[in-house]
Amino acid sequence: ANLEDFVIARADGSPTFFLANCIDDHEMGVTHVIRGEDLLNVTPKQLLLRSALGFPGRPTQAHLPLIVNERRKKLSKRRDDVSLLDYRDRGYLADAMFNYLALLGWGPPDGVEVRTDAREVFPAMFEVSAINSAPAAFDPKKLLHVNAEHLRALSVPELTELSRPYIAEQPWADRFDSNRFAEIAPEVQTRVETLAEVPGYVDFLFLEEPEIVQADWDKAMVPDAPAWLDAVIEGLAEWPFEAEVLHERTFALAEELGANRRKFQAPIRVALTGRRVGPPLFESMALLGRAEVLSRLRSARQRLGETDG
Repeated sequence: ANLEDFVIARADGSPTFFLANCIDDHEMGVTHVIRGEDLLNVTPKQLLLRSALGFPGRPTQAHLPLIVNERRKKLSKRRDDVSLLDYRDRGYLADAMFNYLALLGWGPPDGVEVRTDAREVFPAMFEVSAINSAPAAFDPKKLLHVNAEHLRALSVPELTELSRPYIAEQPWADRFDSNRFAEIAPEVQTRVETLAEVPGYVDFLFLEEPEIVQADWDKAMVPDAPAWLDAVIEGLAEWPFEAEVLHERTFALAEELGANRRKFQAPIRVALTGRRVGPPLFESMALLGRAEVLSRLRSARQRLGETDG
């Protein structure tokens, strides 16, 4: 008696959603109907239709809470990032998306939320009755964390294959070497949060010369940088070219020159990779090789000389 009249057939005789949906559920033997909270008013109409049509029994009815954004507003196509394809293009893993979306309004009974086998174990754990009634907040930061954890769990071959679409978009894609990438991949995995970030951490390995980020150059190239680079260039001509040895000798040289370790390695890193942040410096040096490292350091030293002049 409290429901308004609703249309079940158009003027041309074709059924509206209400009628078509009700008949389809019956014909398909649907046992559970789960709708969003915003469609709560549809449920009594469907139940009345089933009764009027003489359908026996009724499916179990359940309603999911709304998913809201950080402003506690319902997610909107116009205001929020809601396309799965957009997240794929930005480097989010399908398994990570499944893992995170399953946690919106629900949590596994064992309390372990982030897991790479979520697709296999969550369905067996899931109970509709365990869904929270309060709106579920979509937290981009938590999604990023879940994605990063899934990335860290990938094998090197898996990371290589999944990174290929993002590497293919780079100007150096034709020089990409999967074997060389595999050597630095474990270090990259601990630093990136999406697949789209991978190329920026490894481009220096495949470019003929690094693309210098000017802001990083300006911050790294302190007044003592020319003298530091001169000393490193001299040492590298003789040092064994292994990451552990390079680490030991470089920091010994920094101590000898009375330099702060972090500040001392910054000009070296920027000269070699173009950035102040990236994979471990000494492993990167070993991968580049003595000749390429010396070439890039000398190029940076020359650039500093031109700047000073």
